[in-house]
Amino acid sequence: MGLKDSFGHSGTTPAHSTEPRASVQGLRNRPHAKVLIIGGGINGVGTFRDLALQGVDVALVERGDYCQGASGASSHMIHGGIRYLENGEFRLVRESVVERNRLLRIAPHYVKPLQTTIPIFSTFSGVLSAPLRFLTHKQQGKPKERGAFLIKLGLSMYDSFSRDGGSVPRHEFRGRKRALAELPQLHPAIKYAATYFDASVHNPERLTLDVLQDGEKAGHVSGGPESSTARASNYLALHSLGGAATKSGTTGTGTTVQLRDELTGELFDFTADVIVNTTGAWVDLTNEAMGAASAFMGGTKGSHVVLDHPVLLEACKGREIFFEHTDGRIVLIYPMGDRVLVGTTDVLADMSKDAVCTEEEIEYFFDLIGHVFPDITVQRDQIVYTFSGVRPLPRHDATQPGFVSRDYRIERRTPAAGAPGAGTAVVLSLVGGKWTTFRALSEHMANDVLAELGMERKVSTAKLAIGGGAGFPEDDAGIQKWIKAHMGAGRDADRSAVLLTRYGTRAGDVIRYLDAGPDRLLRSTRELSVRELEFMARNEQIGHLIDVLVRRTSLAFRGLVTGELLVEVADVLSAPLGWDAAAKADEIQRAREVLERFHGVQIHSLVA
Repeated sequence: MGLKDSFGHSGTTPAHSTEPRASVQGLRNRPHAKVLIIGGGINGVGTFRDLALQGVDVALVERGDYCQGASGASSHMIHGGIRYLENGEFRLVRESVVERNRLLRIAPHYVKPLQTTIPIFSTFSGVLSAPLRFLTHKQQGKPKERGAFLIKLGLSMYDSFSRDGGSVPRHEFRGRKRALAELPQLHPAIKYAATYFDASVHNPERLTLDVLQDGEKAGHVSGGPESSTARASNYLALHSLGGAATKSGTTGTGTTVQLRDELTGELFDFTADVIVNTTGAWVDLTNEAMGAASAFMGGTKGSHVVLDHPVLLEACKGREIFFEHTDGRIVLIYPMGDRVLVGTTDVLADMSKDAVCTEEEIEYFFDLIGHVFPDITVQRDQIVYTFSGVRPLPRHDATQPGFVSRDYRIERRTPAAGAPGAGTAVVLSLVGGKWTTFRALSEHMANDVLAELGMERKVSTAKLAIGGGAGFPEDDAGIQKWIKAHMGAGRDADRSAVLLTRYGTRAGDVIRYLDAGPDRLLRSTRELSVRELEFMARNEQIGHLIDVLVRRTSLAFRGLVTGELLVEVADVLSAPLGWDAAAKADEIQRAREVLERFHGVQIHSLVA
């Protein structure tokens, strides 16, 4: 059995079932679309949704699972990017703040306000070096931390961007005495603490699925999957430019590419008039495969660890601690439920190697915790999960990773003339992009595609609720009312709360499915039931067992995967996904290997 890396960009996978997946069959039966999007991270999926809402015939393919790459390896923040002010990226900061406020309104089920505190150790430090960093995008000599004066200036500018339609309070400064009264575990040498609000996204993978399903719904017509004007499939890879149709001289309109089903190994041709490349750090490799060679990308790797550490969790008092470490890198300590997320690094990525969290990075995280919480110790056995991703940053040559622009641009190319299958399609490549601005970026990309097609925009997504954010309760009282209304036989308040957290108001559809037949909770967790797993298998394009553990639930992220859970989930999924005994064993072993190799999780025993 082959094993893909965390982002599905290498290796092979076994054929589990001879039954064609509906998502793939819908593309094979009608192997053409006006637009083909390659890459199923949040920006590709956002563009898919936007184009589907405009009535464009659009298809999307993703080599791994949705949100498996950099989109799923983020710091789980929806933020304006205060530190980008130092790079002079005022347009990006303004757009980010506006989009942060917007997502709080249109995706309230997943995007929540996040109180953030910056511990400050000096008053005027960095005043002289900051202008040089601003002008050169390089560190001048030994790093000097930003003092209260610079941070106050930055936060004041930050607040100004949020005045129009802002939904979070303005920043506040505290002196040492009041800061330590609020956060007594902070380093006693601090002079100030600045507190402001950003936002968080605790379920980026599920938000991506909501965006995808909105797009599929917009393109739904009667007559089966192949009749839809918005079709998408995961585990379907771009294999090459051209294919069997090219060789026979029947390419039709547009450009022909050959797609490969990563679960069965089957190949088929597909044509499109416009191709959108949203493969992140792999944009250049994707373009090369399509005969549109480019050298746009220069990604950096960022890693995180997740801790089960009640003392550190309590020390944060529900706030993100956001600060500058001794090397000048902006880092964070971030409570998420009953876990604490610590990140992130920013090092040049070697695309020939797996993106994994290294021992050196773990030591760095332990050191940064001690920088602001000197009396708190962290042990290796308190790490329950690690993850790494390659940021899709533009090529930056001598610019230091921390100063590389987080803004985005769209590059236009055409396949090399005369190449097999080249046809007439335009290739639009996304360079850069970040979670916070995905909706605005998708709108920009969709507008460029519409211009290529000679079409006009029909609807804006600016005020359109995303998935389970539609009708989501506005406050805690509303949430409790929803939970109470959706309790049922065998489903207590805790179970209903889990479903609302996982699906937003789309949980109503899930509950109707659960109530349509006999159901039971799994023995290994109270957070999943047999029929909910069947619902995921039928409605959420599950390709592998690991998809459920990492991206359809947060069980792996919180360190709750056991050998018993692996076996029980695989048993339930075997029927709807057509896994025989050998395939089920392969899936269990593959899940163990992915968890250990990419996430630092070891499953020592299995319980049949």
